[in-house]
Amino acid sequence: MLILLPPSESKRAGGVGSARMDWDTWRFPSLTPARKITAEALVRLARDGEPSVAAKALGIPRTLIDELATDAALFESPVMPAVDRYTGVLYDALDAASLPAQARRRLGRTVAIHSAVFGPVGALDRIPDYRMSASSRLPDLRLRRLWASAVTAALTEVAGPIIDLRSESYVALGPLSPPAEPRGDTAYVRVMTEGENGVHRALNHFNKHAKGELVRRFVLDGPRVRSVAAFVRWACDAGFRMESAGDREVRLLVD
Repeated sequence: MLILLPPSESKRAGGVGSARMDWDTWRFPSLTPARKITAEALVRLARDGEPSVAAKALGIPRTLIDELATDAALFESPVMPAVDRYTGVLYDALDAASLPAQARRRLGRTVAIHSAVFGPVGALDRIPDYRMSASSRLPDLRLRRLWASAVTAALTEVAGPIIDLRSESYVALGPLSPPAEPRGDTAYVRVMTEGENGVHRALNHFNKHAKGELVRRFVLDGPRVRSVAAFVRWACDAGFRMESAGDREVRLLVD
């Protein structure tokens, strides 16, 4: 099975050792051409573009315009596992660095993180620091057109269920299946709270925290999950409030 996570805009700088980006070692090798196109376009924009224009295209605040140097040095930058690169609410709750070795290996086998630059990568694939999001605009490059069908094709090769914890902007960059041929063994997880009169509403901050907790518990427990229904049963047995919400969607309810 596979659990898909969104990235985070906040990232840990630096890297481990002297290694540099080597996407031939990453999960989903069929995405290498799209990865190269996006990475090269990002470097050109950051290195050669007018700084204020480049910052606006990438959504970098004017006060942080110096961070364009991070993207300009993408191919020369040190790397670290993707799950350690990202910080913020979700990744703080997941706390991958504190996982026992067996759980961390399970994380590497079952979790992928969807980067705007690299597409989905394995949680332990080593990536450089970068500044780019799903809403960024690279010159002469439409991210959705480049990525959507390529990511969908890569995901169809995944055996077993796919649990989608991505934000909707990243879902648009890589649907789980073609619209005309939807897979039945996938589920998009929507985190919600139950208010008065049983009305559910979506969350933001606690959405991310709940996703991190869910993934941490999953890799610690290591259940044998062969279907979306089995994943929901495991989650409920583990103390989470999860319920089916219709075709290929489940709700994770938090207080």
